[in-house]
Parts: sequence; C-alpha cells; structure tokens
Amino acid sequence: MRARRVAFNALLLALLLAPVAALRAQEEGVPRVIDEVIAQINADVVTLSMLKREMAEAAEALKARGMTDQQASDEIAKRRTEVIITLINEQLLVQKGKEMGMNEDVEAEVNRRMLDVMKKENFKTIGALEQAMRESKIDPASVRNTMRTEIMKTWVLGREVDQKIYLGLTDSEVKNYFAANKEKFRKPETVVLSEIYLSTVGKDPKEVRERADKLATQLRGGADFAALAMVQSERELDGKRVAPESKGKLGTYAMSDITKEEVAKALRNVKVGGVTNPLDTEGGIIILRVDERTPAGEAVYDDNKVREAITVTRLDKERKVYMDNLRRDAYIEVAPSYRDTLLPLLQTDAAKTASATAPAAATTPAPKKDDKKKSEANGNKKP
Repeated sequence: MRARRVAFNALLLALLLAPVAALRAQEEGVPRVIDEVIAQINADVVTLSMLKREMAEAAEALKARGMTDQQASDEIAKRRTEVIITLINEQLLVQKGKEMGMNEDVEAEVNRRMLDVMKKENFKTIGALEQAMRESKIDPASVRNTMRTEIMKTWVLGREVDQKIYLGLTDSEVKNYFAANKEKFRKPETVVLSEIYLSTVGKDPKEVRERADKLATQLRGGADFAALAMVQSERELDGKRVAPESKGKLGTYAMSDITKEEVAKALRNVKVGGVTNPLDTEGGIIILRVDERTPAGEAVYDDNKVREAITVTRLDKERKVYMDNLRRDAYIEVAPSYRDTLLPLLQTDAAKTASATAPAAATTPAPKKDDKKKSEANGNKKP
C-alpha cells in the first residue's frame, strides 16, 4: 500500500504539476487568514503568506539536491526579492490569460490531465482519484487551481511571445540562420547499444570488477553477447531482471546526447559488434556493445526546425520585454516596506508613482475604473 501511495504521488505530481512542488498543493488547501499585502496588481494581490509558501517550496527543492537546512534557507533568503517579482509576474500572466478568454480551454486541459492520471492509475472515476489524493494529503481543489495557473502562464507566453517570434520570421532570416549554423542541423552520429550490467550494491567492488573483466574477455573472444546478457546482466525493473527478455538491448542514442564523457570516449572508436572495457556507473559496472553505428549526415534544411531554433535563441529577451510591458501597463502598488527593493526591478513608472502615494494594506480594494482613470489623469500611469 505504501509503495502504491509513493508511486501515485510521484505520477500525480509529474503529470499534473510538472515543476510545481507538492508543498504548494498541500498548503493551498489550508485556510489562510488575511495577512500582509506586499503588492497589489490591478485587482489581485501578492501576500506575505504567498511569499513564504514559494520560499518554502524553493528551499525544499534545494534540500532535495543535497543542501542542508541552513544552506537552503540562506540561499533562498538571497532570492527573496526575485521570488516576489515572480509572483507579481504570475498574477499579470493569469490576468492576461483571462482577458484573452482562455478560461474554458484551460479548464478543459486541467480536466484532461486529471483524466490521464485517473486512467494511468486505474481509477474508475475522478471521484475515486480525488479520494486517493486526499488520502495522500493532497487537496484536489488546490491541485486544480495550481494547474490552472501554470497552464495559463505557459499558454499566454506561448501565444503572445513564442508564437509571434516563430511566425514573424522572414524566409531570408530563416535561410540565413541555417547557412550560418549548419552544424546545429546536421544529422548526428547514432549508435544502437546493448549492455551487461553488474551491480556493486552490497558486494565487494573488486570482485565485481574481476567478474566484469572476465566477461569482457569472453566477449572479445567471440562469446554471444545476448546469451551472456540474459544470464549475467543484473539490471532490474520493479525488482525483476530485464535481460532475460531484452537480451541486454538498450536502444538507439545520438552520440551528442551521451553526456558522460567517459562513456562517450569509450564508445568513440568501438566498431560495430565490439564492446567497451567495463565502465563504472551508478551502482555498478557496465559493458556496452555497439550493435549498429550510423555516421553523422549532412545538414538538412527543415524550415520548422530552423524557426524553432531561432525562436529558442530569442525567447529570453522577448519574454522579458513582454513582461516589462505588462508591468508598465498595470496598476501596481507596492507596500512601503518593500519599495526600496522592488521598485527598481519592476521598471514601471506607474508602479513607482502609485507606490509613493498610498500604502498597501490587507484590506486594500482593487481600484475602480473611475479611480484608475483619475489616477492616470494625475500622472500615476505612463501613457
């Protein structure tokens, strides 16, 4: 039961929340009292509790990468202002998505993802899935809300920035980029690999190494790789050895995608049918066989791929410009205690002027249209 719960939680977060931490889903299900407002963004606010939640998520992520509690806390404290800016940007993107009429499509996507998890986990109904979520201390309503926000942000940037870059490129821009960057579009060298994996977990590494050396010698002497792999390879999936069925087959890999230098180096000069020397890997030792090798090909022009490559190179700059414009056009009011650190980064005259005239409070109402017009008439907003 515990194993199923762990697997269920992992699948749920991977399919539904992507980069969003489980902590958000759990904490958003807890009722919150009205707290300090850090900034008002049009009709919405960023509060201190929202900031604390985001910082706690980030700290947990750093600890998962090996940092101590203190190291994670110190690192996140340095990013406090950056986190607030991210929350402000998030509010603006969600508001923009609603303005663009994305609500129905976003809700449909949320439902699709929930159904996907329901099917993968073999639940018969959404109600059964949500009950399992509650038993795992994950609030379904909060998960759905988080999903809406993340999807909305992604779709707004995709439509307003990414798509416009892609479609706005002229034919000459695309062809010139291809001509100047042909290496990026060259078909990479690929290899089809098989393995014999020997685990060192709970064993004497020296003895495992000696065993691996003997197997490599047998293979170079003409022994059948598939037959040896079926008997000797110890790779497991869900507690079961996979080699008796796979015969050690791993699949096809582009050499450029093999990031471990020692592995790439070992494979570089191995001919088809040849094997590498035993290589240290996570939890064991591996012998690789090159079943097939396809040399790199000439650069091939594909309009879509070239457009995608150009789009990627321009995304960061264009998204920043887009967010700057959203902030410039928004009514942003910053609480006095946060102005010194936030206003220089917000880069909007409207925010600077509005923040200098009125303190933010937990009960600050959204500006009415007439009030906003008056504010603009008094110079509180940039035309």
